[in-house]
Amino acid sequence: MSAALVSWGNAWLTGHTGLDDAVDALERSAGPQIVTDITGESPMRVFLAELRATGLSSFRLALPIPGDLLGLTGPPVFNGAALEAGQAVIAVLGARRFGLVPSPDRRGSSYSGIRWTVHDAHVADADVPQLADAERALSAAMRSATDALTSVDGPMQGFPALDHVDGALAPGYPGRAHRVGHLAARLALALRLAEERGLTSGQVAARREALKALDHAVRRARVAAHHAILEQLSA
Repeated sequence: MSAALVSWGNAWLTGHTGLDDAVDALERSAGPQIVTDITGESPMRVFLAELRATGLSSFRLALPIPGDLLGLTGPPVFNGAALEAGQAVIAVLGARRFGLVPSPDRRGSSYSGIRWTVHDAHVADADVPQLADAERALSAAMRSATDALTSVDGPMQGFPALDHVDGALAPGYPGRAHRVGHLAARLALALRLAEERGLTSGQVAARREALKALDHAVRRARVAAHHAILEQLSA
């Protein structure tokens, strides 16, 4: 969900789509979007409009895992919440920044949406790769992982053919970002579907190392693709 907010939020902020279209796209994919901060809660549409009036300039994506806080610079409370969710968004407002961490919002039997909790975030930029570097690393990791996986007998050799992967970027992103983002989303899904049943302990270890390296490259490629519209503006 964080990737979608970064993609559509940046497309809106750079003038490639309207606020209503951006929020409609988020809500079509995951239901109503509510933001909670110290003042209470508000619909995403209202929250974003108010933020822009106070200097909102961009969104950045974080995809952390234990031992690799990709996209995060602190403080610990925000890092911990993002790590637990496995994702977060950083909103940039001039000299200020804050984090948004999503969680499922279910009420009763019929309401299902996303609740975003606001956290303080450090102003420093996270060390994330440029798109070209991330694409090269992803291609190399995919080749290495394919070689490793196809050499291991058992279920899930290589990567499955995955159609209809939901990883499309919003309007305004460069073609290279769309290509890298789609490939990274496809591989992220393949990683989630990786099946270890029926393998010996040695085969499991070989597969785990191959998938770990690929996961590292996939997360960086996804972050780079979602930041590419900002990279394009600064070029």
